Amino acid sequence: MTKKRIAAIRDFIDTAEKSLKNAKKLLWEVLKDENIDLSANLDLDTKGLSKYESGESKIIEWVFTGEEMLWVDNNSYLVPVNYASKSKLVQWDRMKLTIEGSGKMLYKQIKQIERETKIGLLTQDKWKYQVVSDGVPYDVLTAAVTHFKCEIGDSVSILVPAGKEATFGAIEAVIPSE
Repeated sequence: MTKKRIAAIRDFIDTAEKSLKNAKKLLWEVLKDENIDLSANLDLDTKGLSKYESGESKIIEWVFTGEEMLWVDNNSYLVPVNYASKSKLVQWDRMKLTIEGSGKMLYKQIKQIERETKIGLLTQDKWKYQVVSDGVPYDVLTAAVTHFKCEIGDSVSILVPAGKEATFGAIEAVIPSE
């Protein structure tokens, strides 16, 4: 019985992820059709990003959103969470994805946005982790919480874009308690 329930939950999650992806795509199509530019409000600068080939490899440049990569076509693609956590990627960092002829994918950070460090408390809101600093909640990746062995209520330092409103932070370290 448990295996069936787990399979059902996995199916619900897969369906929800597909629905979100389709909803995002539809939203961008409507915005484009109506000539509405939300990228200015999101402050995600995708100008200057390129896509090219080198030998058998395809190379695509992206902007990191906190969870995903955003390309100039406003489509978003997942970044391996372990890579994002260990590399301490911050919103608006520029990245490069190399897709080799064999299908192997290599991710690389090519330009960091200016960062600032904040200290806050790790909390959990439903299924997502957040660090609250100066009354502002920043989402953090579950993989980062696991990687740094954080616990709810820990004091942690996070990296956020300097001088910009951000919704995500990258965990830098757990602050030892006294």
